[in-house]
Amino acid sequence: MTQSADWRTHHSGSILPALGRPQRLLVRGQGARVWDETGKEYLDLLAGIAVNALGHAHPALVEAVSDQVATLGQVSNYFASQPQIALAEKLLEVVAAPQGSAVYFCNSGAEANEAALKMSRRVAGGGRSKVVAVAGGFHGRTMGALAMTSKEAFRAPFAPGVPGVVHVPHGDIEALRREVDDTCAAVIIEPIQGEAGVRRHPAGYLRAAREATRSAGALLILDEVQTGIGRCGSWFAFQDPDIGEGIVPDIVTCAKGLGGGLPLGATLTFGDEVTGLLVPGQHGSTYSGNPVTTAAGLAVLTTIERAGLLPAVRGLGQEFAGRLRLIDGVAAVSGAGLLIALELTAGNAKAVAEAALDAGFIVNPVTDTRLRIAPPLTITEGELGEFLDALPAILDTAGGTAA
Repeated sequence: MTQSADWRTHHSGSILPALGRPQRLLVRGQGARVWDETGKEYLDLLAGIAVNALGHAHPALVEAVSDQVATLGQVSNYFASQPQIALAEKLLEVVAAPQGSAVYFCNSGAEANEAALKMSRRVAGGGRSKVVAVAGGFHGRTMGALAMTSKEAFRAPFAPGVPGVVHVPHGDIEALRREVDDTCAAVIIEPIQGEAGVRRHPAGYLRAAREATRSAGALLILDEVQTGIGRCGSWFAFQDPDIGEGIVPDIVTCAKGLGGGLPLGATLTFGDEVTGLLVPGQHGSTYSGNPVTTAAGLAVLTTIERAGLLPAVRGLGQEFAGRLRLIDGVAAVSGAGLLIALELTAGNAKAVAEAALDAGFIVNPVTDTRLRIAPPLTITEGELGEFLDALPAILDTAGGTAA
């Protein structure tokens, strides 16, 4: 590729089309901003879909990755490394896991959920295959994770898929309870459903899931791939009493923000009984616990802690959501912390996102009528204010205000 104007041709001629057509060619990032090949600047309010927790090129992340790759890059799972152990211990600390808990490292959220699904097959000595998932949930696109993902359009081309998964209606506690019986291995739930439009569950839902799974001897798996690592203002969303209702899960999966931009996922088990569901030889990955990615993860957690980002995310998120609600054309705001969606009164979310991009803001049309905003946790009040000031004109350009 010799000319910047040719990048679309080169992309379409070399990248598998399953990924879709990209909107811009980005060449550089710094903090909450990125630049394309023409030099145009954008405020990144999506952060790689809730991935770049510290923003772009954060000094702590750059230093940790650079030092580690210059020291020890990959050792396979035949050996251990210091960053792997340190990050596992830190994750168990921040999630307040009980004695006997453990961490399995992988490369993505889908893989973290695959590991959890395999653990569910070992419940009660094996033989249980029913996994209950919730309509609107998204858990990944690999075969097992895909089976647990709600959207039929994603699953249909790959039928019959992995058997045993039952999808219950969102918010219907009685439907959930009916399915969690002595044939049920696990229930998997996102504390806030990201791809469904940053949708929360009704009060009592997670508590009911915990009670039902405990009664049936099934696992409660919380998919915190998008909601974890400070995104909602606590280390994990379930730790917020307003979201998690005081429950303790059996497994938590995470990724996205954990690596701060590098591919890193983790499956966290709670207690020795769950930890013992997989024994040596039953699961693995060549890159599990890679020194470079786990060094990145440790830098992310350490920086969030030292910079006091959890209370900052809570405060910024509340203020930002409150100001969004005052804008004509915004019908409702949902989410927690810096995982927010705005429901458009009259707008086509895709058209609004395109108008925002032209105006220099990256947002995501997560549904036909909702925009998802998940900026770096390091974003400032002033930067969020830039978007708030520009939004009325963006909505007007896209025809997104009410008639």
